[in-house]
Amino acid sequence: MDVISLDPRTGDALGSVAEETSPAALDALCAAAVLAAKELAALRRSGRAAMLRSMAEALEERRGRLIEVADRETALGEARLSNELTRTQYQLRLFAEVLEEGSYLEAIIDHAGPTPMGPRPDLRRILRPIGPVAVFGASNFPFAFSVPGGDTASALAAGCAVIAKAHPLHPATSLLAQEALLSGARAAGLAATPVGLVFGQEAGGALVMHPAIQAVGFTGSLEVGRLLADAAASRPAPIPFYGELGALNAVVVCASAAAARHEEVAAGLVASFTLGVGQFCTKPGIVLLPAGRAGAALLDDLGAAARSVPSAVMLGEGIAQRFRARSGEIAQAPGIRVRARGEESQQDTGSSGLPLLVEAEGIEAITGLLLEECFGPLLVAVTYGDRDELVAILDRLGPALTATVHADPADHDGASSLLDLLAAKVGRVIWNGYPTGVAVTWAMQHGGPYPATTNPLHTSVGMTSIRRWLRPVAYQGVPEALLPAELRDAPEPQSVVPRRVDGKLELPAEEP
Repeated sequence: MDVISLDPRTGDALGSVAEETSPAALDALCAAAVLAAKELAALRRSGRAAMLRSMAEALEERRGRLIEVADRETALGEARLSNELTRTQYQLRLFAEVLEEGSYLEAIIDHAGPTPMGPRPDLRRILRPIGPVAVFGASNFPFAFSVPGGDTASALAAGCAVIAKAHPLHPATSLLAQEALLSGARAAGLAATPVGLVFGQEAGGALVMHPAIQAVGFTGSLEVGRLLADAAASRPAPIPFYGELGALNAVVVCASAAAARHEEVAAGLVASFTLGVGQFCTKPGIVLLPAGRAGAALLDDLGAAARSVPSAVMLGEGIAQRFRARSGEIAQAPGIRVRARGEESQQDTGSSGLPLLVEAEGIEAITGLLLEECFGPLLVAVTYGDRDELVAILDRLGPALTATVHADPADHDGASSLLDLLAAKVGRVIWNGYPTGVAVTWAMQHGGPYPATTNPLHTSVGMTSIRRWLRPVAYQGVPEALLPAELRDAPEPQSVVPRRVDGKLELPAEEP
């Protein structure tokens, strides 16, 4: 069956991109990934760093064409897509630096010697690539969370070959991105194919079950992510499944902040929940406002700001239909009052999404769909009377990727316990900011307890995301010359990395 590219602005077919991947073609791709993994290992850290930089350059060389095609398939706009492509290149280059720095290997050396429990053998431990991995692209980020995105960059850095599943909403973009990555790999001297590409729902399910695949990275819906996670767990030899599924991200506004900054907070919050037509996994989904004049003023400001935001085309007609159905059901739920709707655009199509602000009139109304993520520009507001009621509302909410607190110095009493409460439920706590926008850094945590992710121990953004694709191996009594270079007592300069030796952390000497 042909894979067709569609324009969400018009619904028109843009042409056939490829055929759905057959079982035989999938076997061939997996065999190629096994060979590529061996070549990636042979490249060592410096070679893989050069490859990642070459891939970033290849993306830049195709910038205009990539953005043009991605905009036709997603309607995200050239400015947004240009920034996203820049971020994607940045991720590749930053992982090259991670490889050169080397601490990600967690190298440990325990020399043989006496201990209170008797003689200790010579033990040396390091992280090694887990093997070929599958990556599922996201609908809302055709570059940064898709074929050339963070999952792929971190896996390649780890030394794992990747087979990516093209998202059906941007198949042509996926193919162009893969071609760019392979061009960069060839320019860096690789003969194998480090990034393969499959098309079709059936092929995606078979990819997760294929014995060559040793781990899976997924960004998408709870429904699909859970199906694939269960499939990965049901294999004869289960494999790790790292699913980022999204959740209801809460914003708490404290009393003094609401009184002093209600217009500022309202403007920022509306900009955040309508950014990209609300199609961000970190979108704020519920805001908790203090009772009284300040909270009421903030709610009014939210309504005024939301009414000025026009409807816009979403990623696809199916996504827009699901948003309209879900938001309509929420708007008609008991105890829910519609406070504002956005401005309908004259260019509205079947793929358009209209911003919606609703108010839950009491904690009893926060049930059912209001406790789940609504993918699109919808925000639920609820008022709390005192700290006990605030805690009761937060207890009703499930785990999420983020939680945000807006507070001024006068609100700081009890802030520590509030932060502790939120940190127990989310992967990232934001202070006086907004959750949309995820920085690519060493300290970033983009994850959280289920249903935010299927594995809260890891992140899908930032440099520590490489840990997902690595497994520890200990070498006991192995001769020096046969050890990985980073574990030798006197490694060559290019193999020197931060290490823990006999319990003490040793850092490479700084160059003069």
